[in-house]
Amino acid sequence: DVSDDVSADSSAEFPDRASMMEVRLQAQEDEITLLKSSLADALRRIRLHDQLLPLLKQQLIAGRLISHNIKTIDNSLVQHLWDALEQARSMETPPHNPQDPQGSTANVSVPDTTGHPQRSCVHALMNQSCFGSMRGTCTILGKSHRCWIRLESGEFSIKMFIRGRPITMYIPSNIQNYEDLKMEPPSERLELDWVYGYRGRDCRANLYFLPTGEAVYFIACVIVLYHINNRTQRHYRKHTDCVRCLTLHPDKVRVASGQTAGVDKDGKPLQPCVHIWDSTSLGVGSVAFSFASTNEAVFAVEFNPSDSTNIITCGKSHVYFWTLSAGQFTKKQGIFGKYKKPKFIQCFVFSLTGDVLTGDSEGNILTWGKSAADIKTLGKGAKETFQIMRQTRAHEGSVFTLCTLQGGALLSGGGKDRKIIRWSADLAPERECEIPEKFGAVRTIADVDGEELLVGTTRNAVLRGTFSDGFVAIVQGHVDEMWGLATHPSQNIFLTCGHDRQVCLWNTEEHKLDWCISLEEYGLCADFCPNGSVVSVGLSTGRWMVLDLLTREVVSESTDGNEQLSVMRYSPDGSFLAVGSHDNFIYIYNVTESGRRYTRFGKCNGHSSFITHLDWSKDGKYIMSNSGDYEILYWDIAAGCKLLRNRFESKDREWASYTCVLGFHVMGVWLEGSDGTDINALCRSHSERVVAVADDFCKVHLFQYPCPKPKAPSHKYEGHGSHVTNVCFTHSDSHLLSMGGKDMCILQWKVIGGGGMVDSRERLASGSSTSTSSPEPATS
Repeated sequence: DVSDDVSADSSAEFPDRASMMEVRLQAQEDEITLLKSSLADALRRIRLHDQLLPLLKQQLIAGRLISHNIKTIDNSLVQHLWDALEQARSMETPPHNPQDPQGSTANVSVPDTTGHPQRSCVHALMNQSCFGSMRGTCTILGKSHRCWIRLESGEFSIKMFIRGRPITMYIPSNIQNYEDLKMEPPSERLELDWVYGYRGRDCRANLYFLPTGEAVYFIACVIVLYHINNRTQRHYRKHTDCVRCLTLHPDKVRVASGQTAGVDKDGKPLQPCVHIWDSTSLGVGSVAFSFASTNEAVFAVEFNPSDSTNIITCGKSHVYFWTLSAGQFTKKQGIFGKYKKPKFIQCFVFSLTGDVLTGDSEGNILTWGKSAADIKTLGKGAKETFQIMRQTRAHEGSVFTLCTLQGGALLSGGGKDRKIIRWSADLAPERECEIPEKFGAVRTIADVDGEELLVGTTRNAVLRGTFSDGFVAIVQGHVDEMWGLATHPSQNIFLTCGHDRQVCLWNTEEHKLDWCISLEEYGLCADFCPNGSVVSVGLSTGRWMVLDLLTREVVSESTDGNEQLSVMRYSPDGSFLAVGSHDNFIYIYNVTESGRRYTRFGKCNGHSSFITHLDWSKDGKYIMSNSGDYEILYWDIAAGCKLLRNRFESKDREWASYTCVLGFHVMGVWLEGSDGTDINALCRSHSERVVAVADDFCKVHLFQYPCPKPKAPSHKYEGHGSHVTNVCFTHSDSHLLSMGGKDMCILQWKVIGGGGMVDSRERLASGSSTSTSSPEPATS
């Protein structure tokens, strides 16, 4: 049914997509006709200002832009003229030639008041100089090719082209000389303060306990050293891509960690590399590149502690015993004989007697030894091969981990049954416990002191406890891609939601998860009501709900359209809620009863693509919004959700928040080579001094605010191993939160420096700052 593609409200207005497009095209044709008429009218009114015409002609002949003196003409005239010129240019001129950085020079004729064509100032205004160009991807007539994303300056506006689409941004009145503005990196900087999360869902053997009292584990590109008693973190940050494996040297000081094989800037695959570093100083001892020596998937590899010339590997349907001789490794495959060959050998350990114990996907522990070789069955050379001595039934489902204790006891961790079992040296079961279902299966175990254990789980949690007292989570995180992030208006807490259907409330001071609830659908966006008592969460189905922070109960619920919601935003006084959807509409609600009652006020209808970002004006009367096809639209909510056709009138409007990625004040955050989708989110600080940017290349940037000129310098920070989906400052600007998509990682950055408080409007108006050095190194 075609009507399923649009909301229920819109289907009443437009029976199908085709009729909707016909109406839209007709409206655009009518608007073009009006703009042409406005152009003729504007030119007629200019001639009424005879005393200014000589100056105007001199400047146009000289190829300059409209003089500051013309500002004596009333603003409505200037607006009509500029909009008419802009629209005529887009209608009458051929596409921009990428090889012509000066723009089109096509002639445009417009009728004068008598109806006769004439050459006008349109030609001169169209032939403007371009400054600050960026490359991007443009699609014309179905063919994708590289072209220049460029910016063109006028007296009253800047035009930015992204993927061939012009985006006009009007210059605020307090800027006298746009071209003289100087961009500099902010005096504020970021320092990694805390890492939320652990990667246990798809990694194994990645949790160890150090003599310093620290648990060492990883998530994204960061290896965390977490002191479990002091509740402090240190971070090893020399990796440049997602860390996937970790091991601890027998000296309990040196650590080896390996990162995934990424790609370089040209998309060519890179070799995976291993870092060997000191866990005390966090200094790098060496970096080596690894090369695979077997085609099978390898889950674990380790030296024999009693013979350094022997290595064992295990993985899919195999266990290999390797021998190092004369600089070469030779391997022999473990033979299962009468025992069923498991699909996966998940893990192994060495016993005190020198035997090898493996855990497999059938739930068994197999004991491999070199004695009692059955030469008749296994053939010559069998005495040199580890053979299965014993099979012990251990768990229902896979045995994900084995851990030896002092004295020869053994711990095993199960997948399906979520059990931890303690075995004697001769594999007699002694004790067992089961971890709570909400934490998933047992992925890995680390021994603290023989009694106390650390347990990493498949739902990205680290548990601490004993068989007697049970286990509690000391590290928790999301288990799927995250997009929704919101910080509380007055408390040091923030909320996240994602594809794992979890909504989590975190405490930035205590660095912990306050609570977590599960939903029927996944959440994509959220915002706190200004009174701080409730929070709204937008879901993937067009449904949204309001949660009470204390009781965690749903106090209100509604549905708008049937497509995913992308942004929730309360007005500054909390009297309205704006809901941005992928059905191209912004739904507006009246909010009463301290954020517990919502009634539909209206709907903003005018975007031609899905809503991506929106912000309220400080007076709570207007909205600025962005869409998937790079539109910037303005809405008069107080007047009934009316689209403001004259965007020039919004140039001096002050915004309560700034999260729109397209706008004059943040134009400079778009880096060279951007294609319009490279910035996922941005957030202005409450002080209006800096703007943080989440990009598609695992980076967090910190720019000066305002940032209205191209190639603005920034501070750049690494740590995420996936596209950064969102950023948000805490209420006091003391910290910034950033969130990775696929890396399931939340990074909390401390904002340091900043010096004196300079108002952003003064900074813009002065235009006297000077550019400084390039961005700081990405690692701290």
